[in-house]
Amino acid sequence: MMYILAAILIFGVLVAVHEGGHFLAARLCGVTVHEFAIGMGPILWKREPEEGTEGTRYSLRLLPIGGFCALEGEEEASDNPHALNNQGILKQIFIFAAGAAMNFLVGFLVILCVYSNAEAFRTAEITGFYPDCPLQGADGLQVGDVIERVDGHRVLLYSDVGLYLSRSGGGNMDLVVRRNGERVVLRDFPMVTREYTGEDGSTFTGYGLYLGGVEKATVGAKLRVSWNYAVDMVRLIWMSLGDLVTGNAGVKDLSGPVGIVSAIGEMGETSRSLAEAVENIALFGALIAVNLAVMNLLPIPALDGGKIFFLLINSAAMLVFRRRIPPKYEGYIHAVGFLLLMGLMLVVTFQDIFRLVN
Repeated sequence: MMYILAAILIFGVLVAVHEGGHFLAARLCGVTVHEFAIGMGPILWKREPEEGTEGTRYSLRLLPIGGFCALEGEEEASDNPHALNNQGILKQIFIFAAGAAMNFLVGFLVILCVYSNAEAFRTAEITGFYPDCPLQGADGLQVGDVIERVDGHRVLLYSDVGLYLSRSGGGNMDLVVRRNGERVVLRDFPMVTREYTGEDGSTFTGYGLYLGGVEKATVGAKLRVSWNYAVDMVRLIWMSLGDLVTGNAGVKDLSGPVGIVSAIGEMGETSRSLAEAVENIALFGALIAVNLAVMNLLPIPALDGGKIFFLLINSAAMLVFRRRIPPKYEGYIHAVGFLLLMGLMLVVTFQDIFRLVN
């Protein structure tokens, strides 16, 4: 039950932050906001604006599955000069993108809070090689090298090295390392794997590198590592989307609210202490926040990215044809997109339930 409450709290905060981003951006741009709501369905609490004003109704609703920020001129054209449709395209894009920007910012701040007490960070520095490792040499890798890029992918975190080496499939790679303060490029470098014996006596197949220099966790380092962690989450999400497109992953690999609750519960149960559980769940919440930011900006109907996409299409249509897509047809497309997204959510939710009962 505790983990269900934790998941509800995470979703509730992220929805409030997302809609709050739209609300603040709309206010900054002078757009009338009719209602700012957290949750969906019947109203549990509300505060009405003063009578005779264009103020905002604030409400808390029963179902903790979303929220909304109702703007004048968002659903249909309005003659009100404070309507969304009467603002310039840059202001409209700013308002639509503000929700995702706030989600990303929250993800970054959560990571920063988790790392606030850190004393040191691991780096992608090569600290040694296993015996007879063929990668070491004057023309190869050396102790003290800090790996900066693997096949064009920038190494933001220590863990990125293993990730991109594993995704490359082995063979020759382009590496960039920092050696004695200078940038060294190793093009078409043979990253050979072989069998090694670990310190516990077991054998494994790998590259034979010892990675993990240590950097003192100064204030600057905490800010940089936290930012890199958040940006790295964006890259991982894009990578996952790419795997869906290429067929390397499928719908069966997606998780919805039920799967998220299950993951939070597993984190809590496998953590060695309450503090570790809170830290792990907080980082997971940061991942969800960044994931919401990325997904909401995809050019899919009904999402903020879809609305921005139609803004750009309509701007191009006005320049070329002196006409725009009729709002009602755009509304139909967004409605269909919403229904398809809800259908996908149902499929993923039933899939999560099936995993749990089996």
